[in-house]
Amino acid sequence: MQKLRLRYAKRGRLRFTSHRDIARAFERALRRAHVPMALSQGFNPHPKISWIGAAPTGVASEAEYVEIQLVEVLEPAKLVAMLDEAMPPGLDVLDVAVAAGGASLADRVEASRWLIELPGVASADLRDAVERVLAEPVVEVERLTKHGMRTIDARAAIVSATAREILHDETHVPDSTPAGTPCGILEVVVRQTTPAVRPDDVLSALRVVAALEPPVPAKATRMAQGRLDDSGGLADPLAPDREIHPAG
Repeated sequence: MQKLRLRYAKRGRLRFTSHRDIARAFERALRRAHVPMALSQGFNPHPKISWIGAAPTGVASEAEYVEIQLVEVLEPAKLVAMLDEAMPPGLDVLDVAVAAGGASLADRVEASRWLIELPGVASADLRDAVERVLAEPVVEVERLTKHGMRTIDARAAIVSATAREILHDETHVPDSTPAGTPCGILEVVVRQTTPAVRPDDVLSALRVVAALEPPVPAKATRMAQGRLDDSGGLADPLAPDREIHPAG
């Protein structure tokens, strides 16, 4: 039995797809590609797939992780080629690593780095709001769950946050936004907590503390996941494994 760890991207319209539907699409692609998956025991066997920290519905990601188990040894580069033919547009395998033991993949993920685009928000306003949030010891926000409204401390999960600005021409903001409109860019590292603090919760914190309200919906993309280092950066979860095979 072989264990492989994959990093994949969720792009374009697929950011609006739920994790359950992403998982189904991934499993269909594995079947179409005839990947020799190991199956669970019992009357209703399932392919052995472990999902790590799936991004919430409505956000894109360049750093989603999944672990699969095979009944045959397969070259990682070959697996990438097989899945390239079977994956739906917007679901792309980026890296494959052969698991080499040591810490589990889940144990190598402590935080996420998000890039959040806020069309119509000037960098000065965004920077001021970020500084005000970081200055607070606690920032409570409300989130609607299936059990009703829940209050969480968004500030406790924020490791770092920085703001900058680009113009509409330089980013994929809505076409209805006039060219030259400022677009605030928030880069934030958020520690994994229970419950998880999501990009929407970070935006809610900006609204609660600084009354920052983007004129159009923000777009969030997860850029990385991993363990935090001493500088607040994130270590690649696949790096400790023996072989890493970039796609393409």
